[in-house]
Amino acid sequence: MPSPTAPATRGRDIHEAHRSATPLELLFDLSFVVAVALAAAQLHHAEGADQALATLPGYALAFFAIWWGWMNYTWFGSAYDNDDAIYRVLTLLQMGGALVFAVGVPALFEGRVQLAVAGYALMRMPLCVQWLRAARGDPPRRVTCLRYALGVALVQCGWIGFYFASAHGALPAFGPWPLLIALVLLELAVPAWAERRGPPTPWHAHHIAERYSGFVIIILGESILGAANAIAGVVQAHGLSADVVLVGLGGTLLAFCLWWMYFLLPSGDALHRHRERSFGWGYGHYLAFAALAAVGSGLQVVADRLKPHDAAAQADAALGAINAVAVPLALFVLAIWALHGYVTRAQARQWPLTLVVLACIGLGPLAVDQGLPLAWGLLLLSLGPIVAIAYQEHGRAHCATQFAPR
Repeated sequence: MPSPTAPATRGRDIHEAHRSATPLELLFDLSFVVAVALAAAQLHHAEGADQALATLPGYALAFFAIWWGWMNYTWFGSAYDNDDAIYRVLTLLQMGGALVFAVGVPALFEGRVQLAVAGYALMRMPLCVQWLRAARGDPPRRVTCLRYALGVALVQCGWIGFYFASAHGALPAFGPWPLLIALVLLELAVPAWAERRGPPTPWHAHHIAERYSGFVIIILGESILGAANAIAGVVQAHGLSADVVLVGLGGTLLAFCLWWMYFLLPSGDALHRHRERSFGWGYGHYLAFAALAAVGSGLQVVADRLKPHDAAAQADAALGAINAVAVPLALFVLAIWALHGYVTRAQARQWPLTLVVLACIGLGPLAVDQGLPLAWGLLLLSLGPIVAIAYQEHGRAHCATQFAPR
């Protein structure tokens, strides 16, 4: 008989009206934005030192851990959040793991992964307990929940084994990366394996869409904060200038356009009508989230380049800085339009527009390479997202049937 403080973890109603994010979920998100900020800061430092390519594997791994820990909690909560004391305490443990992971992010970029791996495992293990509680409280989905618990636990054993092997210098001669990639692939396989038999978990489509939207806003906020801090440092050291104003306007405009682009996704309605599309939609956000955070790093690089340099160094630095924004911006556009085409089944209409938008984004680096000031090049980057927004908004207003999910 469950106690008053520990009610059974039963599945939520997938048709529940007015389902929205809880205060606990919002607090949970804030613990993850710390890790996002530290990962983006490491990428920013690497881009500033012209070592971005060497840093990309570490950034990709760090962001996978952040995204995967956040995503698994989000989908479980959408299906089984009963907000009892045990659920809250287990959430606290996951938040603690996320913060330990965040502290280990700088060392991870230097090849020392032990603290990050320990934080990641600590972040994931409470989820096993959550799934066991769900298995007890939701008999029709007992097998599915037990498979989740078993899968998560086994993969965490792999991460813990990797931690001890790394700490004692017992990694194979081929290095850590093949093992890390294998563990990542196993993590990705667990939900597909768990959901293969028995009724699927009762997640709420509009709640999930809101949770993802909220995380986008958090990443955008972190990006704006980082760029604002960099600009403030330039103003404090060298004073206000036209270029500083233009970079501030360009960064804000770009962030606003990316927010608008993301919210063109009809995610809630599409997932409610086609729940079978959830895996592609959920997994596809990895690239979108990682690229969005990298855009923020690039904006900080642009702000750094406002400091005085000699003419030759300034030209090279300007091209590198605009590329630090343009490349992740292009990846974000590709990810968003791929997701849009996937959930609406409108790929044939989306890809010609995508090529036009990418061409518009390419004008920024091309113009800077030909001598356009960096600040104006940043403003030019917003042209691509503006074209996409204008096309989509016009289509929804005048061809609503063709632009609806199907």
